[in-house]
Amino acid sequence: MSDSIKHECGVAMLRLLKPLAYYQDKYGSSLYGLNKMYLLMEKQHNRGQDGVGLANIKLNVDPGKRYISRKRSVVTNPIQDVFKQVNKRFVELEENDPEKLKDPQWMKENMPFTGELFLGHLRYGTFGGNTIEQCHPFLRQSNWKTRNLVLAGNFNMTNVDELFQQLVDLGQHPKKKSDTVTILEKIGHFLDEANDEIYYKHKDKFSKKEITQVIEDELDVQDILTQSAKYWDGGYVMCGLMGHGDAFALRDPNAIRPAYYYKDDEVVVVASERSVIQTSFDVNIEDVKEIKAGHALIIKKDGRVEEKQVREPLERKSCSFERIYFSRGNDAGIYKERLELGRRIFPKVLESIDNDVKNTVFSYIPNTAEVSYFGLLKGCHAYLNKVKTKKIQALGNNPCNDEIAKIMEISPRAEKIAIKDAKLRTFIASDDSRDDLVAHIYDITYGAVRPTDNLVMIDDSIVRGTTLKQSIIRILDRLNPKKIIIVSSAPQIRYPDCYGIDMAKMGDFIAFNAAVQLLKDTKQEHILTTVYDKCKAQAHLSKEEMVNYIQEIYKPFTAEQISVKISELLTPKGTRAKVKIIYQSISDLHASCPDHKGDWYFTGNYPTPGGVKVVNKAFMNYIEGNNARAY
Repeated sequence: MSDSIKHECGVAMLRLLKPLAYYQDKYGSSLYGLNKMYLLMEKQHNRGQDGVGLANIKLNVDPGKRYISRKRSVVTNPIQDVFKQVNKRFVELEENDPEKLKDPQWMKENMPFTGELFLGHLRYGTFGGNTIEQCHPFLRQSNWKTRNLVLAGNFNMTNVDELFQQLVDLGQHPKKKSDTVTILEKIGHFLDEANDEIYYKHKDKFSKKEITQVIEDELDVQDILTQSAKYWDGGYVMCGLMGHGDAFALRDPNAIRPAYYYKDDEVVVVASERSVIQTSFDVNIEDVKEIKAGHALIIKKDGRVEEKQVREPLERKSCSFERIYFSRGNDAGIYKERLELGRRIFPKVLESIDNDVKNTVFSYIPNTAEVSYFGLLKGCHAYLNKVKTKKIQALGNNPCNDEIAKIMEISPRAEKIAIKDAKLRTFIASDDSRDDLVAHIYDITYGAVRPTDNLVMIDDSIVRGTTLKQSIIRILDRLNPKKIIIVSSAPQIRYPDCYGIDMAKMGDFIAFNAAVQLLKDTKQEHILTTVYDKCKAQAHLSKEEMVNYIQEIYKPFTAEQISVKISELLTPKGTRAKVKIIYQSISDLHASCPDHKGDWYFTGNYPTPGGVKVVNKAFMNYIEGNNARAY
């Protein structure tokens, strides 16, 4: 994605099912769990570079001993910083008394992060700053182990105001109105209630000390989560550890956010991406399971693992952007899907170059678009194979070997044209300063493009178009092609996301701006007023009653008409080459990613009522000139 945006966070959870001595004996280290957590988090660094946190819980620790450890960091390279902090004491021990590193019992009794339960989180700070206080995992602490809660998640709730008010109505005084604090306190409330219920049920049968063990045994994590999540509206994978040793990973009813797990007799592991588990534990793809929609993977202290329903599963709307861009491309399914996205868009590319493959150079930008680029080339090869077959057939019954050889040499001109030269991350800057950075990010390869050539560049997706207009197209134009075709493997992004991707303002979308300009060009500006009035009229309604009227803004125009206008808006003044921007169709997106139909940012078909409320608010903000987020 040439327009970098902040997006999905990443989670990693690990439960060691054997005593630490087992891992020391088999793998030669008492730090087996910690090392695996480093792999799980480093392999998901694409999911968060603004902040990282790691928590650990030790099971069956004597009173007076610390059993919860946590480190967080928001410095540059936060993964390395967290593990450097965590490993510092182990490095010192290796220098001063290395034999103790091989003593699992001593390690557990004396060193932090040597417990059986781990929870890690990688964060992109989508909004609200990037301080250590906003870094997961979060702690809800108590002197009673069964009331302690460690929470981290990849989530965004659309109805924080409602959930916050519910806590206030319960008599609580939350310290902050944010979805993280609200969810932590929501689960914490029902965890407290469950503790109280078990305590009062057995208080006449056991001493207070004995009853702690009874509570540990009888806590019903499924019921706690069912009560907590009853009114949540959003996309989420919520991971939690309880102080006594129970753990869970809960997924939203539409399966919007990704979550995978693996279990054997040594470990239970949860991560946001399947290939990460495969790589870290060297297991087959068939052994890594997806947590079902509306279900929680529950790991009890005694090692029992069950997947239990918490919310009624709804229509599956797993995020297609995960497949297009966010997740790592080495996942077997994602790799095939990105190839297919590139292959399916080739006919549009062929039309845009008037079938002139001979005078066309194909390339990609940025590196994450490489797989869809290979798919584009596969589409081109398939087309050229037909061309070559016809040419050979036209040679007659006794073709000359030289003529056949010449025909067989016909192939796409695939080149590496754009190189990301400067190590600049546009998304760490404020919106106001981003424009100053993007003009200096890419360099180009000279000599590969002729003045008679078309230059085709495929991108994952185009959100704002800022980088295209201020940097990429200007730089590509220096190569003096006759035509520049920018290809988006994703459809036009028309609507805000409210489930974890930082796309919250209507005015940020080049597709929306193109539609607005078309309304002005065709003297249909009244549609904007009409839609605004409809949005305003339903602002007081519950989110369940709201309708996405913003879709009416796009109805007068075809996707091609909007693409043409986008091309016009993103062509820098003074560009010599003709510029054309091509987008994937919705139907080809669904055909390429058949099991991931979440497409609300393209279609406006939100999977939850809260999504409709957000787009309603985002459009009203745009019309009113309010440059604020809609959630």
